[in-house]
Amino acid sequence: MFHKQATKYLMLKKNNQQGSALVIAVFIIVVMTVLGVALVRMLGASSESVAYEVIGTRAYTAAQSGVQWAGREIFPLNASALHCDGTTQTVDSVDGFSSSSSSLNTFIPPPDISNNKGLNGCRISHISCEDLKHDGVAYFTITSTGRCDVGEVVTSRTIVIEARSL
Repeated sequence: MFHKQATKYLMLKKNNQQGSALVIAVFIIVVMTVLGVALVRMLGASSESVAYEVIGTRAYTAAQSGVQWAGREIFPLNASALHCDGTTQTVDSVDGFSSSSSSLNTFIPPPDISNNKGLNGCRISHISCEDLKHDGVAYFTITSTGRCDVGEVVTSRTIVIEARSL
């Protein structure tokens, strides 16, 4: 009789534990799925961030190209510095005192830069120059904006440099 009761008790205990393995397996599957989805989202956000950074760097390079082009136009090789409007720098003095003058000019952007492999889809959207002449020295402020359009992403960077004639 004792043997029958012990066998019956063991069978009941065994039947009670059969469903817990299924619950644990489903729980592990759900947790792993949630972790997998979180990792996929993190990787997607990270790759999108890298893409924005690359496009921003390309826009910065386009703006830098514009600044360098304007600097080459203002300071031609083996010639005296020019004003932003293209006239040659001169020294004005009245009664021994130097005068100050200022001019602002917007350059026509240089030739298309998008034919360069690294700047595909990029352009120099704006270049401006302001010069101030004081005591016979010309001071220049050159502003250039580079813009890159890649798909639906539009990025622009603006660079401002200051230079002076010697």
